[in-house]
Amino acid sequence: MSERYSFSLTTFSPSGKLVQIEYALNAVTAGAPSVGIKASNGVVIAAEKKQKSILYDENSIHKVEQITENIGMIYSGMGPDYRVLLARARKIAQVYYRRYQESIPTIQLVQQVSNVMQEYTQSGGVRPFGVSLLICGFDNERPYLFQCDPSGAYFAWKATALGKNHLNGKTFLEKRYSDELELEDAVHTAILTLKESFEGVMDENNIELGIADEKGFRRLGPSEVNDYLASIA
Repeated sequence: MSERYSFSLTTFSPSGKLVQIEYALNAVTAGAPSVGIKASNGVVIAAEKKQKSILYDENSIHKVEQITENIGMIYSGMGPDYRVLLARARKIAQVYYRRYQESIPTIQLVQQVSNVMQEYTQSGGVRPFGVSLLICGFDNERPYLFQCDPSGAYFAWKATALGKNHLNGKTFLEKRYSDELELEDAVHTAILTLKESFEGVMDENNIELGIADEKGFRRLGPSEVNDYLASIA
């Protein structure tokens, strides 16, 4: 019965589902793994970044992206959809800064990005974004970690995993996470979580890490990533 409604975004099935949103979540589940962990003194986000060919310039595309000086974002799902949402998020942040002369709080950015995603679930002629986001930030002297889904729903997490084998990742995090976790230990835990489903040899070119702490948000360079990989080998 649901197949009759599977091609219409704005029509509910008799069971009360918007089937296209479920298909969008399938695109997220099929995407490359990503992890976010909130520590006591910061947040780490990490993602697998495998290139389809050795001829790619590995520095031309990043999964860990900065939105403001203290907020960053990663994704699982469709890269082009992520690029569009990243541009919208940066614009939202700039509009806020021009109006109030201060950086947008993490929760307000998450709410506005989620509103954009929700608009694409009830408008004709569009489709939902095939991407889930992990947005991290550090403001008001505390860390934040949020997930935004294609439905427009958002959640605050202590730690979570997205993408391929995300259930195994969450199970691993449940065993390793504690509220007293320090940022350095959270980075190690994030790498170990990615390793749970990683195929091949993990190196500084096929994973990306970003951290948000009292100094702001930044993407770790290849040498820093390599040092963390060496410390858990």
